Amino acid sequence: MRLLHTMLRVGNLDRSLAFYQEVLGMKLLRRTDYPEGRFTLVFVGYGDEKDTAVLELTHNWDTESYELGNAYGHIAVEVDDAAAACDAARAKGGKVVREAGPMKHGTTVIAFIEDPDGYKIEFIQKGSR
Repeated sequence: MRLLHTMLRVGNLDRSLAFYQEVLGMKLLRRTDYPEGRFTLVFVGYGDEKDTAVLELTHNWDTESYELGNAYGHIAVEVDDAAAACDAARAKGGKVVREAGPMKHGTTVIAFIEDPDGYKIEFIQKGSR
C-alpha cells in the first residue's frame, strides 16, 4: 500500500491553481472536467503520481466556499529554510499565518501559510527535526 493523494474541495479553481502552482511551486499533473456532474478534478504535486503522493483539488461548479470544520489540520511540505519559504510565499501573494520558528515544546523549525480557501500548509525546515 501507499498514500496516493489528499483531496481538498476548493471554491475557485483558478485561484487555487494559481496558489498551488505559483506560490508552492507544484506542477499541474492532470485535469478532468465532469460536465454531467458539474465538477472538475485537478491533481497537482511535486512529482509524478506513480512515485509521490499528490493533492486532488475538487471544484464543485455550484459551490463557492466550504466550512473547514475543526477536524482538519494541515498539509506539510519540507523546505530548506522555513523563513525563506515564508518570504517567497509572501512575495507571491501567499498569506503567512505563523512565521518560521521552533515548534512549541520542541526544536523543529516550522511555519504556516494559508491557501485561498483557508487550508493551512505547514513548512517544516529540513534537518530541524
